Amino acid sequence: MTTSPNAKLQDRFIDFAVQIIALYEHLPATKAGLHVGGQILRSGTSPAPNYAEAQSAESVDDFIHKLKIALKELRETEVWLKIIQRANLVKPSEALLPVLQENNELIAILVASVNTARRNKVNKNNSPNSSS
Repeated sequence: MTTSPNAKLQDRFIDFAVQIIALYEHLPATKAGLHVGGQILRSGTSPAPNYAEAQSAESVDDFIHKLKIALKELRETEVWLKIIQRANLVKPSEALLPVLQENNELIAILVASVNTARRNKVNKNNSPNSSS
């Protein structure tokens, strides 16, 4: 049995959420650690279910919208990761590099997916067989 590209990507989003949960558990129990931790826990675990929702989108516009929500959450997560790194809330701060890299790769994938979906929608609407 082969796994579809969408299922593989969904697994990456789930694995990323698990990485964020593990990171959260290593943050200090200070006011700053709790605040930043709560924020990154929300934004970093959100892309997985948003990507799953996109797979059941009701239209191309709905698909794009749900991917863009996941993308916004990943970009927010990137900022929180950089705050954690610069505030030295996790030691060594190099431990954040794999999470930052995966975050950036997921952002790139979603940007490409949104652009492809938009392009396909325009091409479909402009094709001679489309009913307008």
